[in-house]
Amino acid sequence: MPLVLVSFACGLIFGAGLLISGMTQTGKVLGFLDIFGAWDATLAFVMAGAVAVASMGFALAERRGAPVFAAESLWPTRKDIDAPLVTGAVLFGIGWGLVGLCPGPALVNLAGLGLPVIVFVAAMAAGMIGQDMWSKQKAAKPGLSETAIATSTDG
Repeated sequence: MPLVLVSFACGLIFGAGLLISGMTQTGKVLGFLDIFGAWDATLAFVMAGAVAVASMGFALAERRGAPVFAAESLWPTRKDIDAPLVTGAVLFGIGWGLVGLCPGPALVNLAGLGLPVIVFVAAMAAGMIGQDMWSKQKAAKPGLSETAIATSTDG
């Protein structure tokens, strides 16, 4: 089975899970974030269930060795917390809190062709393209890398 079909099937299952759990409803997400008002714990249970299932999947994948649909496993190697990670997390949180959507539910809700969702997805795509262009431009500039700067100032 080609990788594209496997990816499509995984996305379809993820989208169905979002629909079934109600996480495509912005009111549910905003209710979870309203900890001092009418707090809705549904998202906490969905997250806990997702972490439990993903943990089992990762444990099985680690023991398996080679993946079924790819040449090699692509495990993350970075463990540091840097400014781009923190900035991205803050921007994600602000967008999530203002709108009640994150990328997965936004793409699922895009099927309804509602103007707020279309605007959100367009803004999300523009942000992703802008970040990609910025990081490529930053990488192309000659000069000291951040690691070289940090090393040279350590004394």
